[in-house]
Amino acid sequence: MIYTAAVITISDKGYAGERVDTSGPALCEMLRKSGYNVVHTAMVPDESDMIKSELIDCADKKHISLILTTGGTGFSLRDITPEATLAVIEKEARGITEAMRAESMKITPRGCLSRGVAGIRGRSLIINLPGSKKAAVENLSSVLSAVTHGLEVLTTDGSAECGNNSIHDKKNPPSMDEWMREAKADKSSKKIGMYLVHNGIVRGTSKAQVRMNDNSAPLVDGMIFSYDADKIEEAINETYKMKGIYYIKTWINSGKLGVGDDIMYVMVGGDIRPNVVEALQFLVNKIKTECVTETEILCSK
Repeated sequence: MIYTAAVITISDKGYAGERVDTSGPALCEMLRKSGYNVVHTAMVPDESDMIKSELIDCADKKHISLILTTGGTGFSLRDITPEATLAVIEKEARGITEAMRAESMKITPRGCLSRGVAGIRGRSLIINLPGSKKAAVENLSSVLSAVTHGLEVLTTDGSAECGNNSIHDKKNPPSMDEWMREAKADKSSKKIGMYLVHNGIVRGTSKAQVRMNDNSAPLVDGMIFSYDADKIEEAINETYKMKGIYYIKTWINSGKLGVGDDIMYVMVGGDIRPNVVEALQFLVNKIKTECVTETEILCSK
C-alpha cells in the first residue's frame, strides 16, 4: 500500500530565507525511495501556533498518513516543536522516539539530547526529527520499517493483512470543544462572526423509506462508509472561494457504522449568518453527493 507523507521543516532562519533547507529534501527523497507519496512540504518558523496549525491541517484537512517534522527538537529556547506536537496529538507513540534516540546514541553520545516526540492524531502519525540532515535521515532510517507497519495497523484498525482498506472499524468523533478552541486560535478568527457545525449520523430508516416514502422497505442496521480525501479537499477549496468564508474544518468517519454513529462533522466560519449557512449547505451537499460512498446494511426482518 502507498501511504501519503508530509515533511515540515521548522526553522526561523529557513523561514526567513537565511538558511538553505537540506534536511527536508533529504527526508522527501528517502520517503519516495521507500514507496511513500510525498504530497505536502512546508517551511515554518519556531512559532507554536504556526507549527500546531500546520500539523492540524495535514492531519485533519489533508488526511496525510505520515507527517514528519525536522528541526526544533533541541535545548535552545526557540526549540518548541515537541511541545507544539504534544498539544495536537491524541496518543503518544513513545517507542518510536525511544528507538531513534537509542540508535543515535550508538553514533554520538549527544543523541540523548534530542527531545523529539511521536504520536497519533486521527489516522495520522506525527514524528519529530532533528534539524540536521544527517541526524534526520539516520533517525528515520532506524524506524521507517516499523513505522510503515504501524501505519498499516493505524489505517486498518489492526487488520494489517487485509487488502481492502475501505472497511474497518469506525473512528472516534472529534471534540467540539477542542474544535472551537482551535478555530478561535486560528489567524482567521478576527474576521469571523459565526461558526456553524453540521453533524451527520446514521439513521435507522432507509433511503427508500425517507426519499421514496416506501414504508415497506426494511429498516437500517448500519452502513459501510468510505470517502475520497482528494475530492473532499477539492470541495473544501471550492467552499473557501465563497463570499465571507474564512475557516473550514471537516471530520469524516469510515468503515462499518451502526445506527446513531457519527458520519461526519463539518464546521464553517464566516463573516455573517447568510454566508455561513449557504457555505455549510454547499459543502455538506458536495461531500454527500460527490465525495463519499455509503452502502446501507438492511435489517433481515
